[in-house]
Amino acid sequence: MQQVNSQFDPNLDLAKYESKTQEIARQILGETTKSSIWSKLSQIKDELRFDDKLMAWTMENEGLRVQLFRLIDCLPALQSKAEIARHMQEYLANDAVEVPAMRSLLNFSTDNPNSLTATAAATTLSTAIATLAKRYICGENLPAATKSIERLRRDRLAFTMDLLGEAVISEVEAEGYLDRYLTMMENLADRARNWPMLAEIDRSELGSLDRVQVSVKLSAFYSQFDPLDPVTTAQKVSEPVRILLRKAQALGCGIHFDMEQYEFKSLTLQILKQVLMEPEFIDRTNVGLTIQGYLRDSEADLYDLISWAKERARPVTVRLVKGAYWDRETIRAYQQGWAIPVFSDKVSTDANYERLTQILLEHHQYLHAAIGSHNARSLAKAIAIVQTLNIPSSAFEVQCLYGMGDEFAKKIVDLGYRVRIYCPFGELIPGMSYLIRRLLENTANSSFLRMSSSESRSISELVAAPVMTDRDRLDNGTPATTSFEGFINASDRDYAIDRYRETAQTALQSVRDRLGKTYLPIIDDRPIQTTDYIESVNPANSTQVVGKIGLASIEQAEAAIKSAKNAFSSWKQLSARHRGDILRKAADLMEAQRDELTAWITWEVAKPIREGDAEVSEAIDFCRYYAREMERLESGVQRNLPGEDNTYIYQPRGVVVVISPWNFPLAIALGMSVAAIAAGNTVILKPAEQSSVIGAKIAEILHAAGLPPGVFAYLPAKGSTVGAHLVKHPDVHLIAFTGSQQVGCQIVAEASILRPKQKHMKRVIAEMGGKNGIIIDESADLDQAVVGVMNSTFGFAGQKCSACSRAIVLAPVYDNFLDRLVAATRSLKVGAAHHPDTKLSAVIDAAAQANIQRYIEIGKESAKLALSMPVPDGGYYVSPTIFSEVDPDSTIAQEEIFGPVLAVIKAENFDEALAIANGTNFALTGGLYSRTPSHIDRAYREFEVGNLYINRGITGALVDRHPFGGFKLSGVGSKAGGRDYLLQFLEPRSITENTQRQGFAPGDISMS
Repeated sequence: MQQVNSQFDPNLDLAKYESKTQEIARQILGETTKSSIWSKLSQIKDELRFDDKLMAWTMENEGLRVQLFRLIDCLPALQSKAEIARHMQEYLANDAVEVPAMRSLLNFSTDNPNSLTATAAATTLSTAIATLAKRYICGENLPAATKSIERLRRDRLAFTMDLLGEAVISEVEAEGYLDRYLTMMENLADRARNWPMLAEIDRSELGSLDRVQVSVKLSAFYSQFDPLDPVTTAQKVSEPVRILLRKAQALGCGIHFDMEQYEFKSLTLQILKQVLMEPEFIDRTNVGLTIQGYLRDSEADLYDLISWAKERARPVTVRLVKGAYWDRETIRAYQQGWAIPVFSDKVSTDANYERLTQILLEHHQYLHAAIGSHNARSLAKAIAIVQTLNIPSSAFEVQCLYGMGDEFAKKIVDLGYRVRIYCPFGELIPGMSYLIRRLLENTANSSFLRMSSSESRSISELVAAPVMTDRDRLDNGTPATTSFEGFINASDRDYAIDRYRETAQTALQSVRDRLGKTYLPIIDDRPIQTTDYIESVNPANSTQVVGKIGLASIEQAEAAIKSAKNAFSSWKQLSARHRGDILRKAADLMEAQRDELTAWITWEVAKPIREGDAEVSEAIDFCRYYAREMERLESGVQRNLPGEDNTYIYQPRGVVVVISPWNFPLAIALGMSVAAIAAGNTVILKPAEQSSVIGAKIAEILHAAGLPPGVFAYLPAKGSTVGAHLVKHPDVHLIAFTGSQQVGCQIVAEASILRPKQKHMKRVIAEMGGKNGIIIDESADLDQAVVGVMNSTFGFAGQKCSACSRAIVLAPVYDNFLDRLVAATRSLKVGAAHHPDTKLSAVIDAAAQANIQRYIEIGKESAKLALSMPVPDGGYYVSPTIFSEVDPDSTIAQEEIFGPVLAVIKAENFDEALAIANGTNFALTGGLYSRTPSHIDRAYREFEVGNLYINRGITGALVDRHPFGGFKLSGVGSKAGGRDYLLQFLEPRSITENTQRQGFAPGDISMS
């Protein structure tokens, strides 16, 4: 089971190879330390090529390092020298870049990107970056890469080839990835027949070694690779692995499987171990797996591999690397509130790497070792063990990245050991993420290559044994949390961890066994019998009844209002802390029941598991955040002067009616309710009819948390009758509504009418949807943009207020974006929400299904249908639908559809794109995918939406971090989950007291 903590073997004797390690390290470093290119940069900058000058400058200026690498990241997407020049100005003329020599060399004297000087500067930079790329990428195509590896062989260096490619986001791309590998293997194997045999790299004591080796990533074989669904993922990935292994066997090639991000790690190892135990492949020894030394659980994984290899009785190779995704893993852990899976300090990774090296080599009869490092100390430790244990050449080799650690590699060859160079090849755009990782590694202060070339570091320092820091050694898997004024967002489940997948499936079955019960209105904490009932059904299977709902009558609504009004007088007297403690208890109860609540959401509204879990987190956050916010507001504000006290405080309004939607049946219903409750009001919840079972679960949670009778009433009912009665009632002070624009406007109108015996003006909070657009400009990272638009559009079948319904794409990238988007969407699984491989399920009911299909027919009349897919029977399914060539003013581009329908609109330039984005009656969410600073800056200022998301999807708002709400016709009121939200449930009061008595006032008055 995957765990995020450190488990170290206490019996490992790390000292027994230390003397020999230091001796060998000094030998490696003795002739190479001061001869590497990095040691020359600061000394002879004026004589260097411009690409070397750039590297030297980045090591001296962090601001330049950030801006330059961001520029390099977007450079391959830019189509002209003028575009490159413009981006150079925007990135490198930044105040953070304090390198006058570079500015002078690139000539920032003009703002005209078409000028001769700007063109020359763009050419200079492009050439420099291309040269840098060639340093780390062995060729843009296979012929160029073949020449590079043949040069390596002349230097007695073996190779492993890695095909750089765009992120695999569709099954078409996954099939293409496999085909390119098969072709590459055939071509290299054919070429290898003419290579002379080199004993140093082509033979071991056991005989001939494969001259051709390739390295592959499992996730590239299946675009929907997902730890939440290990069964389907394993089935989809295992067959391409088998095809690759068969081809390799026929051609005489070796295969090595790379490791990627942590979330894929356990499933990757599981799949490979299963395939390699199959009778067809159990005898294969020219296969490799990868362990990443920066992972806290890597030692446990290595011991698990050793046990597996003993059972298999045939060795495979383990490539031991330190890991290339440290920033990503750390950032993701902080954003999600999960335990950080990697060591926090570089020295701890180095120390762990040496532990793993020792464990691996001391079990060389079961697993062969490929030690992938550019750290002379790490390499020396491996060689010391090899020499001490007389490990045969078949069981050991060193691996280095192309263009890195060349001097060390040659020295290891001279010592008589096999060195294999990891050789990525491919075009610069798909290779950009790889290039950036190499540049970051080479310019980081903690890079051994950089430290070893520093005049300030002695040989003794460089060869000293690394010691794990206390914070890494003592880490017990505590989640990485970020607190804002004491508030911490709840963490979603990490379904890469086995036990969370298991508890989710158990809860789904447990809830399924309890479907079909009857749920009655609850007033004064008592269920009320009704005469009318409806059935709530699973949208993905309309014959499956989730619950039988008793519908309240108008008379029962009157009783609920009376109960709430009576409870208000005592409830409002309680302190914010007292009320908040009840809400915090409710949050704790939901955390304890997280999997069960997710299951109810999945069954009742057909929301896929991962999205249902995120909704539970949001509900938990609302309870804790609003409790804390009310405690902040309760203290009020004092503005006191001598003789005069001025107090600004808040008081609750009274009875609040919450009319909640079905699309977030837990989070929105509970969020609006607990906001009112935290502020001291009493609440009547009328949930959407389609999600009334989850409304009953809210009532159960609040009751269990200790809410007094009358403070909260659960009142399922018909909106057209009972709902309308509640809105008009003179004893109701506030209506909080989320739903359609039509109903929201009707509520606003009805609430504005002063009724008989009504002594107050009603307040309405109404969130009424959007027509949300995402702009994709010509500098966008299309790997990110396609996935972001797809998930924002089709997540929960497009049934989110925040969902994307318009993709506004600039003309230069329109066709490429559209093609990839269609292919990616076609790869999504449409099915029942409780299946772990389902990415979108049914829409909520037959009426919604018919309405969406009506819009699709309208779209066919004015736009081009780019995608329609078959969908299952038996539920309210609608095909994921994409329209291209859409007029920005057409019906499907202007009206909210609330379903899985996307209009892809072409814009000729960014001005037009912004005009299209702002050209609807709504202003809820919007997004921009861009690597152009001026476009991002303009979006900040000009994109008219309440929630703007840049270079990420536009759904999934988090309490406090992304307070949610819009303007124009998207809603009335402040943002849910924000600092202003509770003010809507309160009446402000200002109190002034004259504290003088006969000329005397309490307190001292200082005399000047």
